[in-house]
Amino acid sequence: FKTKGLDRSLRALAALPAPLKQRTRLIAIGQDDPKPFVSMTRSLGLGEKVRILKGRDDIPRFLLGADLLIHPAYNENTGTVLLEAVVAGLAVLTTAACGYAHYIEEAGAGRVVPLSFDQPGFNALLAGMLADDAARRQWGASGLAWAEGSLWIGQGQGRSEWHAHHAHQVALALEGGFRFRTDRAGPWAAFEAAIVPS
Repeated sequence: FKTKGLDRSLRALAALPAPLKQRTRLIAIGQDDPKPFVSMTRSLGLGEKVRILKGRDDIPRFLLGADLLIHPAYNENTGTVLLEAVVAGLAVLTTAACGYAHYIEEAGAGRVVPLSFDQPGFNALLAGMLADDAARRQWGASGLAWAEGSLWIGQGQGRSEWHAHHAHQVALALEGGFRFRTDRAGPWAAFEAAIVPS
């Protein structure tokens, strides 16, 4: 939770205007020790507004039921959850510290905070995104349209086992079929959901 920026998310939630904070809930899911963040939740007066859950295998259910993915990581090699959110039609608020953050900008699927992180600016971005239902719908639709025509997993020199593993995670967020390619210029291959080439 520490490198994923849960503390930044909690501070942003605490800073929301009262009417918006009243109707906002944050669910964090992961394997890290939640104790410091449970304590922080209490000290910020967030009470029942935050749930910190252990890692689980039904993440797509949460993505499909959410209004926004907030992922203000300090450091994230890839940030596969960003792509999972995009293919679920979910608007994203993240930081440029995530390796896949550029996909959010490319897809028009949300907002990316620069590396010179500014908590008050981040708080304002979160408030604005939560308050604007139409913009969130547009970000979600833009992300879905981009994923349909542009999503690729892999590298120019070919797919590695690591990328195949993460492609599987992305596939789990989809319903029906999906297309997969290992190179931006490579051909698309169609697969059923959750079936990934070995």
